Amino acid sequence: MSAREQFDVIVVGAGAAGMFCAIEAGKRGRRVLLLDHASAPGEKIRISGGGRCNFTNIHAGPANFLSQNPKFAVSALRRYRPADFIGWVERHGIAWHEKTLGQLFCDGSAKEIIQGLLADMAAAGVTLRLNTTVDRIEKTEAGFRLNGALECAALVIATGGKSIPKMGATGFAYDVARQFGLAVTETRPALVPLTFDVSLLEPLKPLAGVATDVRVASGKTLFEEAMLFTHRGISGPAILQISSYWREGQEIEVDMAPGADVFEELRKARTSHGKQAVATVLSRFLPQRLAAHIAGDIPGNVADASDRTLRRVADAVNRWRVKPVGSEGYRTAEVTLGGVDTDGLDSRTMAAKAVPGLHFIGEAVDVTGWLGGYNFQWAWASGWCAGQAV
Repeated sequence: MSAREQFDVIVVGAGAAGMFCAIEAGKRGRRVLLLDHASAPGEKIRISGGGRCNFTNIHAGPANFLSQNPKFAVSALRRYRPADFIGWVERHGIAWHEKTLGQLFCDGSAKEIIQGLLADMAAAGVTLRLNTTVDRIEKTEAGFRLNGALECAALVIATGGKSIPKMGATGFAYDVARQFGLAVTETRPALVPLTFDVSLLEPLKPLAGVATDVRVASGKTLFEEAMLFTHRGISGPAILQISSYWREGQEIEVDMAPGADVFEELRKARTSHGKQAVATVLSRFLPQRLAAHIAGDIPGNVADASDRTLRRVADAVNRWRVKPVGSEGYRTAEVTLGGVDTDGLDSRTMAAKAVPGLHFIGEAVDVTGWLGGYNFQWAWASGWCAGQAV
């Protein structure tokens, strides 16, 4: 049997949270080993934001996160704020810009973020081992033993959730939590396109590829961003956002002309531009293909349409109620909703209350952010907190 290696801290998962935690622990003089089964670190960082990494959101706060315990994220998000990570970005000479709604992106490549993290890890003396699968974790008197050969006082699980399995995502973190007696809340794909059944898809086929700004609601939750019709249903930022709140069997309501009372606009047009087709009037608010689809086969011009007809058309624009049949699943989901139950974790240190030395951070925890840099901010914040504690 090979000699056992001793570390103060072993972090499993070389993503955003894991690398940030390893850096902070290393800066505090800990001997840190960072493991990942992938062949390269930070793969989710690399592909995020179209390759430019939406690395935080200036508005990130507890209200932008879903959890069975909404208060759990408060401590970490207050102790490590977006401004702190912006400072990190600037210290590394990474140029950035705000795109929309507080979303911050690299001007160049997401690889600059990864390179900065790797540089900090090297400076902090962190040992990085890739292509390394953790098959076995045992509790010891002094801490933990991994794969029978790696020993540590503190173990941090930062392996994320199940989203994007083609990049190697698994439920590893949940298995470890259960092994040590921690509860795991229901997990499901989040920030994911929604799909329709065939009967609804068939008439919508001509709209695939059409995008428009909408206000979408599920219950009392509202988002106002773009929606995209797809070959399987609907996508786009507004739909990804609402997908975290929607459940099977529920309707969503879409206003495809937010800010416009389409019924009143059609009635006005009937008086002032009576010879126009209904589709022509709708195209003031909607892309032409969508306007034509909603107007359908209404004969004649707007002057010939009754109030009842105009109301039906307007409701199809301002109050389109639709019941998705499901989502595209973990294959395309940006994150996983749910995870390690926060009731079993200390909100300041991310440590398991009942298992000294065991920590869970990042997406593995039941804290899920909105689209737009929020989940990266949770990764940095939770990783930073654990890094101060291990």
